[in-house]
Amino acid sequence: MFILSPDTVRNTDALRIKWVPRRYLERTTLWPKGGGWRLWARVIFETEVLRYALVLAPFVIAALIWQDKAIFIAQAPILMLIAVHLFEAKFMRVPRDKRAALISDDAADAGLDLLRQRARAILSRIAAGRGLRQGRLHLVIEQSELMRAPPYTLVSVQSDEGPELLALDASERAMITETLFAPPLTERDLQKIALARKIELHDLTFDPATVSAHARMAALLSQK
Repeated sequence: MFILSPDTVRNTDALRIKWVPRRYLERTTLWPKGGGWRLWARVIFETEVLRYALVLAPFVIAALIWQDKAIFIAQAPILMLIAVHLFEAKFMRVPRDKRAALISDDAADAGLDLLRQRARAILSRIAAGRGLRQGRLHLVIEQSELMRAPPYTLVSVQSDEGPELLALDASERAMITETLFAPPLTERDLQKIALARKIELHDLTFDPATVSAHARMAALLSQK
């Protein structure tokens, strides 16, 4: 999970938003600030050009080994296109006609209900901790369709006020990390639900005006 915030993204200019919910996946590449090599590797693998290069590498190697057939190999673009298509559509992704079978309807409904509960709890705590009383908050979750790779999930908190992407502090990011994908709802589970239900983006909203006085007081006490 890649939580988007100025403290976690190197190219912070790409985080600017003009509307809510703002999508980032497949529209811009966000480079992590820290996050470990696994996150870096996953971000790099999400780049289509690099995956295409990986698929076409055997053709280049073959041309180097069998140099007398290099011209023939280089003139086989249809074969290369077929290789890229099979890798992307059949191997890395689940074919569209098989996505509905990834998860049962009951499990998908239960997962989405749990996601809404967790999103409300997360946004409520953020609103209470910041003393927000207006400006609808959005927990925006985007996921890659590449099922054969580790899940790649972008998570951001966006506000109608501005609009803006909230600069989440370390405690808020830790809270999201601990809460959002705790069992029984994992990143992979949500990915299956999204593919089965044709959900491109999860936009879970919360009105800060609904935060109770008790929750606001608890947030103030926890900060002391």
